[in-house]
Formats: sequence, structure tokens, C-alpha cells
Amino acid sequence: MKKVTLFALTLALLLGGCSSSGTGELTGVEGRKKFYEPEPFEMAFVPAGSYVMGPSDQDPLRAMNNISRTVTVEAFWMDQTEITNNKYRQFVYWVRDSILRTKLGDAGIEGYEFFRTDDEGNVREPHVLNWDEDIDIEDENVIPVLEEMYYPENERFKGNKQIDSRLLQYSFFWVDYKQAAKARYNYETGKYEGKVTDLKGVTSDITDRSSFIMHDMVNIYPDTLCWIRDFTYSFNDPWATLYFWHPAYDDYPVVGVSWRQARAFSVWRTNYMNDHLRARGEQDVHDYRLPLESEWEYAARGGLDLSMFPWGGPYTRNYKGCFLANFKPLRGNYIDDGATYTASVASFEPNEYGLFDMAGNVSEWTSCAYHPSSYVISHDLNPDYEYNARPEDPPVLKRKVIRGGSWKDISFFLQTGTRDYEYQDSTKSFVGFRNVRTYIGVKD
Repeated sequence: MKKVTLFALTLALLLGGCSSSGTGELTGVEGRKKFYEPEPFEMAFVPAGSYVMGPSDQDPLRAMNNISRTVTVEAFWMDQTEITNNKYRQFVYWVRDSILRTKLGDAGIEGYEFFRTDDEGNVREPHVLNWDEDIDIEDENVIPVLEEMYYPENERFKGNKQIDSRLLQYSFFWVDYKQAAKARYNYETGKYEGKVTDLKGVTSDITDRSSFIMHDMVNIYPDTLCWIRDFTYSFNDPWATLYFWHPAYDDYPVVGVSWRQARAFSVWRTNYMNDHLRARGEQDVHDYRLPLESEWEYAARGGLDLSMFPWGGPYTRNYKGCFLANFKPLRGNYIDDGATYTASVASFEPNEYGLFDMAGNVSEWTSCAYHPSSYVISHDLNPDYEYNARPEDPPVLKRKVIRGGSWKDISFFLQTGTRDYEYQDSTKSFVGFRNVRTYIGVKD
């Protein structure tokens, strides 16, 4: 979330709005540097274009939830692979460390400055964490606060200390531009006209711009027990105990992450990047986010319009007879493609845009809500159908579109035009995600 104070805005207008040495000609504001968007790490560029969105084959399930239509999608960056365990772990560690530093700062331990101070030495309000302050874990004043981060002794297995994952709550904010766009500011009365609804379903009058700032708090630790919960009468305990934290699976796609957790990760990633850019005196970039359903399908096709699969052909094997993705290729036979469960990301060849695993391995969350008729009502320019489900909403309104098929799915779900859904608060061993970032400007 970008914060611009009224003072800063006024100062920018006074300093850059006019020039004393002007010629009287319209030349634009002086002193603005050219902006060149930094190429994001391990993301592929997907150029703007149009394509035929929808089914590329018959509808054997008779889902009747999509139609073929030509749409246009703006240019964007997309993660080349699904978010891996190790990348998501960076998020988990950041939340863990920020909670610890907040606890230590609130404890007011002498000799430490865990909160940033202003030029006069006063602690900033609201608190800003000082990440430069080292923590001495052997300090007798620090140890009691550290102990609060572990599971209580009565919950420890064999006495092993582990971080209490229930504490890993990420509090974040974002601006609901869709609700803001529906509101109207009356310049005669100096007030907003309209209502705004928060994530708890509470509707209230719009007081000022802050009414459109949404707040959410999500526990961000993956649900490791989803491996056991998803399959009845199936032994998957080893994956539940090792998959997320063991280094052997660092490059495997993270699973057990709900749609809400994936959105929280996207907000954190945006703040993490923009904080870094601001510290260097550089401009912000667009938000990292979950892809629109239309963006996901466009990227999966790799520029090959009307193709059934990301690799372009109608078959799931190459000319040597090898399977081209990680899925369930034969009845009761998961291993013929080389992996029983998930596989390390980028184990198969990328599509024409340089994107790996757009079919198989794990299905992927999109930002869009699922509705069988969304193709009919959505626009043909950057089609989007979103809904922020409230706690009291029925389950049917909490469905989010997933795409790509997974290691446990048959080939039909790997098709570029096939839609499916899961509930936004559910966690599955076969659902992960990747981020996109809208491209700034026009790329040749």
C-alpha cells in the first residue's frame, strides 16, 4: 500500500510544478527521471495480445462452465515456476522474525533498539521494525521472550522445541479500488456518497479515503496435514512430516496454502520489493498478485492459440513416448511420468513463454471467483470476475478458480482451457500458486 502525505504532495507541486526559466511553451514537468522497469528475478515476460479463451476440445464432464471467445490481455511478468517451498519459507521466516522483534521491542529491553526512531530519538508511531539490530539469543533478558515463540512444554513431542506455527499471523492492508470506483465524492458537501463493506461483511458509510483500506490477518504456515486429509485409506504420513521444511524438497512447489494465504504472500512480496526500491531512491513497481484466470490461460498457451496443452500438441507424450507433464497418466499408475507425487519445479520443458509446469505438478490459484457464467458476463479486455467472500457467505461464494491440473489429475484437467475450483479457505496437497506483476509501459 502506497502512502503519500498531503505535505509531500504539496511540496512536489511547489517544487516541480513550474519553472522560473520557462519559455511559455508546454514542455511538461522538469526534473523527472526516465523509468526503466527492473526485470524481476526468475519471472518471464508475457507480451500483450489477444487469443481465443475457452475450451480447445469437447466437454466430457459436461461442466458447461466456459465458452470460446476472443479476449485481449495486457502485458505482464509471471513467475517461471510455481512458488517453491524455499521461497515461501522466506515469507514464513520474515513473519516469524517480525513477530519476535515486535515482542522484543514491546518488552523494552535495555541496550536494544528494535523499533526505528526519528531524528530526535523518539520511537516512531506506528512502530517501524529496525532490522539492523542484532539479537543476542543468549541474553538473559531475551531468552524469556524467545521462549514465548515455542510450543508450550506440554505440547512438545519428545521435548523438541519448535516454533508455534499458530503465532505466525500476518496482518496486512490493501486498497479496494473496485469499491472506491463505485463511490462518489460530492465537492459541494465535501463528503463521500455511498457505502463500503469490509471483509467481515460490515457495511458502513464512507467517511474518507481510509474507508477503502481493507485489513486482513491470516495464519500463513502451510497446512502440512493436507497430505493425510486429502486421501482416505492412503498412507501419506511421510509427506506430511517432511515436505515443507526438509531441504530435499526446497525446490518443490509449496502446497497446503489456501487462497487467502496466497494473497497474503502476494501483498508481502509487493511490500518487500517496494521497500527495497524506496530505500534506493527508486520508483515503486506494480503489485505482485495472483493471476487473472484470463492471464493464466493466455500465459499457459504460450502464444499457441487454440492449442490443447501448453506444449502445443493434442497428446501428452512426445515422439519418444515420454510424458510431457507430471499428472496421473494411467489408471492407478502415477509413476509413469517420473513422479509419484509432486516433482521438483522445472522438471519438464517450458512453453514458448519460458513458463514451466503450466500443466500438471500442482494446480494453481487464480485471483478470480468461480462462476459457471463468468465467461458470459466478464469484459473482453482483461476479463476479470472477483468477489471478496465474507465469513457469513455460503460456500458457493467462496469458490476460487484453479488452473493447470496436478499430479493426481487425469489429462483433461491439464488442458489450457479447463476450469476447476477449490474453496478459498481450503488447503490441498495438489494446489499451489505463482505470482504475476503487470508490466509498466509498452515493451517492444
